[in-house]
Amino acid sequence: MRRGPAILCAFVFALHTLLLVHPAFAQQAASQKPIRAEIDYRVISKQPVQVPATQIEVIEFFWYGCPYCNSLQPLFERWISRKPADVTVRRIPAVLRENWAPHARVYYTLEALGEVERLHQRAYFSYHVEELAMSRPEAMSEWAVRNGITSDRWNETYNSMTVQRKVEEAVQLTRAYSVTGTPSLVVDGRYLTSGSMSETLDGLIPILDGLLFRVRATR
Repeated sequence: MRRGPAILCAFVFALHTLLLVHPAFAQQAASQKPIRAEIDYRVISKQPVQVPATQIEVIEFFWYGCPYCNSLQPLFERWISRKPADVTVRRIPAVLRENWAPHARVYYTLEALGEVERLHQRAYFSYHVEELAMSRPEAMSEWAVRNGITSDRWNETYNSMTVQRKVEEAVQLTRAYSVTGTPSLVVDGRYLTSGSMSETLDGLIPILDGLLFRVRATR
């Protein structure tokens, strides 16, 4: 039985209905630049999402040592500030090599302390501008104190089993999501785009918007 044409017709009908019912969606469709599989994004093995069915999950895989992640951050933060209400953003520190693991530990320490919003961008600045030795625990303890966190509180969290488990999980998730470089963005657990798939870092944001449009159109 040939199911391809039937599936295509169902998709076209659903999209047509959505455009009629939601004028804002129609306006987005008219302005949305087409995105191309294997050029602007690639399909990965479907991964579970951590959001309700009414939400779309966007995961940012990053590495504090990556200059492209550092450059993308202001753009991505601006996008987050205006992101659609049906989008939830999650960050995962990529661990592609063993020497990336200490950076993941720093992120998960900030997360456990509730300090990501305040110090995530600061961590990038400290590494790329102030040449912070982020892989050295003593350097990070001193950095924490300079940024208003007591050394005891930082060190206890930094060396905790909870943070260690999160770092180990990040290694597994980096593989599961087929991440090969940073920055990478995954939409709905199945579409991945990255800095290497866009001519400019600015170009990642329209691709991200296009993937969100694609997910909505197929739901």
